[in-house]
Amino acid sequence: MKFMATLILLALSLALLFPLTSTFPTLHKGSSLSTEKSEDVLSSPNGVFSAGFYPVGENAYCFAIWFNHPSQSQPHTIVWMANRDHPVNGRRSKLSLLQTGNLILTDAGKFTVWASDTLSHSPVQLSLNNTGNLVLHTLEGESLWESFDFPTDTLLPQQQLTRNIRLVSSRSRGNYSSGFYKLLFDNNNLLRLLFDGLEISSIYWPDTWLVSRVAGRSTDNKSRIAVLDLLGNFSSSDRYNVMSADNGVVLHRRLTVDYDGNIRLHSWEEKEGMWVISWQAIQRPCTIHGICGPNGICSYVADYGRKCSCIPGYKLKNHTDWSYGCEPRFNLSCNKNDSGFLLLSHVEFFGYDFGYFPNYTLSQCTNLCLQWCNCKGFQFKFNDDGVGFTKCYPKMTLLNGHRSQDFKGDLYLRVPESNRLSYANSVQEFRLDCSSEGTVKLDRTYVKSRPNGTVKILLWFACGLGGLEVVCIVLVWCLLIRGQQSWGADKQGYLPAATGFRKFTYAELKKATKGFSEEIGRGAGGTVYRGVLSDGRVAAIKRLSEANQAGESEFLAEQTQMGVNETDDGGETEDRRLVTWVREKKNRMAATTASWMEEIIDPIMEGTYEMGKMEILVGMALQCVKEDKDERPTMSQVVEVLLSHDNDHYN
Repeated sequence: MKFMATLILLALSLALLFPLTSTFPTLHKGSSLSTEKSEDVLSSPNGVFSAGFYPVGENAYCFAIWFNHPSQSQPHTIVWMANRDHPVNGRRSKLSLLQTGNLILTDAGKFTVWASDTLSHSPVQLSLNNTGNLVLHTLEGESLWESFDFPTDTLLPQQQLTRNIRLVSSRSRGNYSSGFYKLLFDNNNLLRLLFDGLEISSIYWPDTWLVSRVAGRSTDNKSRIAVLDLLGNFSSSDRYNVMSADNGVVLHRRLTVDYDGNIRLHSWEEKEGMWVISWQAIQRPCTIHGICGPNGICSYVADYGRKCSCIPGYKLKNHTDWSYGCEPRFNLSCNKNDSGFLLLSHVEFFGYDFGYFPNYTLSQCTNLCLQWCNCKGFQFKFNDDGVGFTKCYPKMTLLNGHRSQDFKGDLYLRVPESNRLSYANSVQEFRLDCSSEGTVKLDRTYVKSRPNGTVKILLWFACGLGGLEVVCIVLVWCLLIRGQQSWGADKQGYLPAATGFRKFTYAELKKATKGFSEEIGRGAGGTVYRGVLSDGRVAAIKRLSEANQAGESEFLAEQTQMGVNETDDGGETEDRRLVTWVREKKNRMAATTASWMEEIIDPIMEGTYEMGKMEILVGMALQCVKEDKDERPTMSQVVEVLLSHDNDHYN
């Protein structure tokens, strides 16, 4: 008893420490995971990764894979999403593995927002591996689809970045949708960072002015493969190799392209329970393209972080998103006398020049910019490396702006001369807010279609007309059935009176013949079977070959002429013996040239008939009862013979 009590106490303790969950190891054909069931989660065998629906906004969910280790900044670390740009509703949305082998994600049960586009007639299942790879595979292990081939912003150890795969940053800290920064292999087989903005795109890492060999890269490869291992080594086929600060230790790691455009290598510190950055690609964050948008300047202050500001005379275009940049408060004129220039020291706007003009004086560079109506200003730099020449860069667009004391140059901003003094001290600054927490409410509504009044009236009219039509059909059908039953009753009563026979149903005849099993002969238009009626009488039952009114009338006429063929259990029919006797008399007397009619006719009928006519009638009767139905004459032939005899008689 003490042992049993100990076991029960141990079981209760384990239940409290490890509560039961409904996580699934695999997803099979015909099954699904729902947004309405928080327990619908796939887990890796080692328990490190989970896959399920993750809330990304108010009543907005994405199917995602995450680390199960909660960090201090967020409950889960997302490493992959299926529908990052198309979140689904929290009601009736499902991830389903169809019988066709296709994995689909449906939004509110209405339409498909994501699919694996796979097809398999054999059994398949969806599993989450220990590496964090979500794989759709057959029972034999053949992979049909896997999440490693379609990453979002994260590269996990053993996951390859190839020529057809790219990492895409998220939009912001709280917005998981696709952002503007991409890590990919370019056409020269080099691993690059690309800014793909709302209107303009540009390469910014490594520096475009660096020759590939100076940057430590090589274009002499065709593989285009980059991979991260558990020890903290990131290596690329273009000879770019990186080691993390904690290199050599097996840890949970991930490489990310973050929403600020930088690449970072993260390591999980088990003791601290948090992710730490063990390497990043760009040390000067303001040199990342597109940070503050068009006409914006990025400044970095130690212990303060990065901040954005609009250049003088410009205002913020979207107060919630710096990627839209700033827009001017004025309109520039092409008249040279209407424009002036403001000096912005140590400010650089990289790229988008009209050209490079060396050894131009400040006055020459100013006049050069005034020649173009769309010149926004010019970059002017004096080299103090002993050579002593100047560089002039007139600007058609002001992008990728940043201020740094290390930059030995200035920007001369073109503004209306009438407002130049007022803009001189009006620098509007905004700090780039990277600390927003919580989910972002998505602008998404579901509209229920409503028919207009005309359609509604037509619908009701069609329903009423259809109901009336159904009622009419039912009434006509009932009248037809009653009429047929009445006609059948009249016919049932008429037939015995006309023919002396009773009419049997098909079911009665089938039962009497034991399913038409014992055939005793074949006649015109059908087959004759032996049957036993319900009253014990044995009867010959003829089954017509064609079930139509003509065949039935022919059969009744035949029965009227021939009479009832009643048989005993073992004897020959009386009619058959009569036919045989007459036929034998005819054949025997024909051989002796005597009159065979006198042998078969009752003597009391002498003088009441014509011998020739009687001989024709009896001869025709013998032909009509021949055993082979094909030798019997048709009714038209019988009528023709009889009529021809009458015509000869009258003539």
